[in-house]
Amino acid sequence: MKKYDSEQRSARRAANPPSRSKARGHERARGASTDERGGSRRLDQVTEVLKQVLSWDQPADVLLSKYFRSNPAMGARDRAQVAQAVFDVLRHLRRYRHDAQSIAGGLQAKLAVFGLYASLDDAGRQSILTPEQLTWAAHSQQIDPDSLAFGLRFSVPDWIEQEIKRLPEPESYAESLLHGAPLDLRVNGLKGERQAVLEEIQVQLQDSRFSAQATPYSPDGIRLTGHPPLNRWKLFSDGVIEVQDEGSQLLAHLVGPKRGEMVIDFCAGAGGKTLALGALMRSTGRLYAFDVSAARLGRAKPRFARSGLSNVHPVVIRNERDDRVNRLAGKAHRVLVDAPCTGLGTLRRNPDLKWRQSPEQLQRLCQEQASILTQAAKCVRPGGRLVYATCSFLYQENEAQIEQFLQQHPEFALVNATECLPICPTNAVDGQGMLRLRPDWHGTDGFFAAILQKNI
Repeated sequence: MKKYDSEQRSARRAANPPSRSKARGHERARGASTDERGGSRRLDQVTEVLKQVLSWDQPADVLLSKYFRSNPAMGARDRAQVAQAVFDVLRHLRRYRHDAQSIAGGLQAKLAVFGLYASLDDAGRQSILTPEQLTWAAHSQQIDPDSLAFGLRFSVPDWIEQEIKRLPEPESYAESLLHGAPLDLRVNGLKGERQAVLEEIQVQLQDSRFSAQATPYSPDGIRLTGHPPLNRWKLFSDGVIEVQDEGSQLLAHLVGPKRGEMVIDFCAGAGGKTLALGALMRSTGRLYAFDVSAARLGRAKPRFARSGLSNVHPVVIRNERDDRVNRLAGKAHRVLVDAPCTGLGTLRRNPDLKWRQSPEQLQRLCQEQASILTQAAKCVRPGGRLVYATCSFLYQENEAQIEQFLQQHPEFALVNATECLPICPTNAVDGQGMLRLRPDWHGTDGFFAAILQKNI
């Protein structure tokens, strides 16, 4: 049950944010070393990181963190410029590779030029890039994107292009993936009330380049523009706020745990959704956090401690058929399966995933998802609720899994997600009651969820 956990990555990046880069006319990194040697050094740094990242051996943010740790003399501004350029390249890699073909030089260095040009302001560009580099990077940016084929314009592999084209308004969706995501926070209801916490944050952010507002759908969410250093905030260290995308927050409301119930978070990962569930339960009942990775659950324990929850029970399992799972057969009121998936709904945050995933990996994941869902369903008591979710937009990981499950488990029936949400986003629930969230329509990551009720 290997799980791609973007929330934990987001939490790390909140402390040292890598990127809010956008291709054209978006927020630019400000300031740069003005000496020629400093400009060359910055280009070399981005090139070096790209050589590591484009091997696809590890996630881009993991490799960036390693690079920064090995170069401790780099300041916050230096790290931000490198990270923004790298993430811009990952978002536009197919397009940049195409444009680089007519230019002499090594590929990674040319990609680094494109990334720096797109993510810096004019002063930063002038201080880092040579006149020749400025000229051909500017020419690339001026090409009419409408003249390019879909996959090239939106920089997606052919197989993902075909999947996006299955969606309503595919160009709108693909365009949204070229831009960085906002930073969403969840207010811990055990320690604070959203409006009061929001006002405190707004005061704290006065006279800064950051701002905060309430999320439109989650009653617990706050959305930040920019990525302030949350690890220095008392609200964060005291467990009043946690990093969590609004879509993920809504997932806890679909589970709808009640006080005193037995609830299982079947693929707990770094514990973000476990925390949200525990807060809704007001720290009563029994909340199991299952995961196959002891390391992931170990990293979640400090979050559990900060939250003030006393009803969370982390359990490391071998797999979905573990005896500790079987012992809970027919006992749980609510079971959440946030299934291991391609993570393609998080491409705004993790653009390297579109190059690291493949149809072969998708096939393996779909088999794993079906197995996990089947085993998790055994834990649901009569009248209980099973929620299946992914951070993916792929039909194979979402509706297809539910259709197959219902064919094999007639004792379960779909519940309309509209009935379970505090505020239902427009065009988010289909005719069968399943939830799909999109970055272009709803401002969240790409999420899917289906609520299944077990017959009494």
